[in-house]
Amino acid sequence: MRVGIVCPYAWDVPGGVQVHIRDLAEALMEDGHHVSVIAPASDDAELPGYVTSVGRAVPVPFNGSVARMSFGFLSANRVRRWVRDGRFDVLHVHEPFIPSVGLLACWVARGPIVATFHASYGRSRAFSVATPVIMSALEKITARIAVSDAARKTLVEFIGGDAVLIPNGVTVRRYTDAEPLPRAADAEVIGFLGRMDEPRKGLPVLLEAFALLAPERPRLRLLIAGPGDADEVLGRVPAAFHDRVDLLGMVSEADKVRAYHSVDVFCAPNLGGESFGIVLTEAMSAGAAILASDIPAFRKVLDEGQAGALFETGDAGSLAREAAALLDDPARRAKLSDEARTAVWKYDWSTVARDVVRVYETVARTGGVEEDDTP
Repeated sequence: MRVGIVCPYAWDVPGGVQVHIRDLAEALMEDGHHVSVIAPASDDAELPGYVTSVGRAVPVPFNGSVARMSFGFLSANRVRRWVRDGRFDVLHVHEPFIPSVGLLACWVARGPIVATFHASYGRSRAFSVATPVIMSALEKITARIAVSDAARKTLVEFIGGDAVLIPNGVTVRRYTDAEPLPRAADAEVIGFLGRMDEPRKGLPVLLEAFALLAPERPRLRLLIAGPGDADEVLGRVPAAFHDRVDLLGMVSEADKVRAYHSVDVFCAPNLGGESFGIVLTEAMSAGAAILASDIPAFRKVLDEGQAGALFETGDAGSLAREAAALLDDPARRAKLSDEARTAVWKYDWSTVARDVVRVYETVARTGGVEEDDTP
């Protein structure tokens, strides 16, 4: 099957949707499908051979984050050419709600179009104004996938109808083994991975909890990986503890895996706006003992606390208490690690990709995807 996948966000900027699309594309190719991806990317970005750039992205505040998207006549023309040349059996568009490449693809193509909805958000004035404008594109969608109950709820509330629930996938084998990063043998390490300057990722809550724990736990360290301003992060930590905060910045895929294997507790202190939590499934694949905020998406992925401990969202005191309890209980950490390694297999791409292909097969037909030249 020839599959065209449309990524709305900049390929060269880390994000859950980009990782999802990358891993789906590679899983499909392993199964013998021909896959082409189109996405925004900076001019000097190194792209895999299966990715076509639609041009540079523009940062836009969206859903409590900053999304890097591409829109306009130039992008639309590049998407149109890609659709025309691709001769796809199915076009798979991600996040067609937002004003980026996915929405453009719906406008310029016709035929079997599958859409995946990732985000969870509430109604806003901007969406109310924009909905009539984008409906002409959304009406072309043949089948819908939602990665979570929260994403499906958003879809139903905005445009009605329903969607097949297929969760985010993770390539479990990519995370199972790695050499840990250097650390003191007696250190207690809490880890965080995410954009440091994005409020909804909750890093300030973890930093506040660290400040509560550090005076009583002299061996405690924080390991933080992800883009952002290191000085701003350290500014939230008492100066006496600066030397116990390890800021890795942006890390390679290999070092990200090593980071998961280098912590005693992996913390996901997100405040909301998450419909799934790919960072959790990565950490679960690595066998990390996880401590996460009790937002609905995280509760579900962690089997209501069976595969990872939970704390009260946004409450630094709750985080500190749960982290201390985990650090003091190696047996519980080991049990959570075992539960996580078992639970994560239902999210492995060997299962998830097959479910996506079944959706493709329900909509594919003779003639495939064509350029829509309707005025």
